[in-house]
Amino acid sequence: MPSKIAYDFHDQIGHLLRRAYQRHVSIFQAAIPDSDLTAAQFVALCTVKEKGSCSLNDIVKTTAIDQATIRGVVERLKARNLIEVEPDPTDGRKLLVRATQAGLTLIEQTVPFAEEVTERTYGALNPAERVALMFLMRKMMDVDSVE
Repeated sequence: MPSKIAYDFHDQIGHLLRRAYQRHVSIFQAAIPDSDLTAAQFVALCTVKEKGSCSLNDIVKTTAIDQATIRGVVERLKARNLIEVEPDPTDGRKLLVRATQAGLTLIEQTVPFAEEVTERTYGALNPAERVALMFLMRKMMDVDSVE
């Protein structure tokens, strides 16, 4: 039985978030000088820098990139000599990832462009709207931990 209420996917939060994210990724790819560096690779590389040395699970938890995808991201970063991957000396089943000097240099060179990507992603939002957006997005992300 068809619903009498019109469902317009254009007004659904998931659709709007997806479209906003697609716009952000497009801006990222256009703005970052290293055309081989994806947004996922950049955030994974930043995570490794932030943590010093970490496991794949640490990267997954920090970035919210799923395990299967992060493995590919790590392999591509490793192939470019931006990270090193070694067995954990205390647990042979675990791999530890750390940034190489080339990886750290790439982050340093990319951050100013990433900051510009953030500005362009915000677009015409005024400072109050930006704060509100960040607050609301973080609140949406924290819903599961509250319930």
